[in-house]
Amino acid sequence: AQLIELAEHVDLRGRGGAAFPFATKLRAVRVAASARKCKPVILVNGCEGEPGSAKDAMLLLRSPYLVLSGALLAARALGARKIVVGVADDGQAAKSVAAAARAEPQLRRLVRVAQVPGRFVSGEGGALVNAVNGHAPLPPGRKRRASENGVDGLPTLLSNAETFAQLAVLGLLGADGYRSAGTPDEPGTLLLTVGGSAARPAVVEVPAGVPLGTVLDICEARAQDGVLVGGYHGAWLPAEVAYEVPVSRAGLEGVGGTLGAGVVLSLGAGTCPLGEVARVARYLAAESSGQCGPCKLGLPGVARALSAIVDGSGGMDALETTRRAAGAVRGRGACHHPDGTARFVLSALDAFTADLAAHVFRGGCGLPVRGVLPLPGEPGQSRLL
Repeated sequence: AQLIELAEHVDLRGRGGAAFPFATKLRAVRVAASARKCKPVILVNGCEGEPGSAKDAMLLLRSPYLVLSGALLAARALGARKIVVGVADDGQAAKSVAAAARAEPQLRRLVRVAQVPGRFVSGEGGALVNAVNGHAPLPPGRKRRASENGVDGLPTLLSNAETFAQLAVLGLLGADGYRSAGTPDEPGTLLLTVGGSAARPAVVEVPAGVPLGTVLDICEARAQDGVLVGGYHGAWLPAEVAYEVPVSRAGLEGVGGTLGAGVVLSLGAGTCPLGEVARVARYLAAESSGQCGPCKLGLPGVARALSAIVDGSGGMDALETTRRAAGAVRGRGACHHPDGTARFVLSALDAFTADLAAHVFRGGCGLPVRGVLPLPGEPGQSRLL
């Protein structure tokens, strides 16, 4: 009850993308465990399937005890006897967490590390629960709640690594100390992964409410052609908007963006904006779960139409097809992957109007596609670690 009250007092939200109130999760797990007279499980999502994100991996590599301390705090409050930490299968974070747990007797008995494939959809919470339970690491759909039926079928407190790190900081500082940073409505700090055309890509910690332009300047990120906020399920902001907007949930939503998992990717001059977007759209179509029509048919259709705009073969017909196909998948998928992909593509069409006109009416913009936006398996993708 004390931990729920503390989380409610500062409105602690999940940092994995959905920004769900953490106190609500705590309360739901407590109620479910009490009703079933069982011990719940703590599940830390450190899989981070988003290609542009490195904040959770950075925490697990550099500060594993901060994450594990938050998980231990929740375990003690809920009476849990198991903490599972899900990580991508590259091995680095798994070794760091396992070593930290072995060195601390209280953690040694509780912590188990689960490695899952490093796919985009594998980072979704339900996909992680499936993987830990020995099933395919795919999202199960929207109706299953981990708080009721998670790891081993038990009520499970599921959140990402940064959320548990924030819980540890909150427990250490108390509500007043935690509120000393950030804004009155969104206290605390945020971890952002800044990349794209940034000369100094980095994971940075900033108080909520700081101008995004300040973050871009820290990382020497030029945003002439636009900035993507919220990652590949996020939205594009024009440069003039991006520099002034405050980094907060309310601030970014007010200009049509989203904080999401804290990914900020700048797109400097010298690369074709729509070509970059088309690369990612093809990747997102290939990364779907393949469990529903919007993913199996809709997303490949969006990617094909967008590619036709980029190569100059489609003209206005391809533009209308892209808009229609992206709009058709929203709200109809078994998970949120189609919704996020549609937001990413449609916001690009709104943000890159000059480049769009060049491709539609002149057959191209004359710029190469330099691969500024990160995708798995490409050079330079592990620079932040």
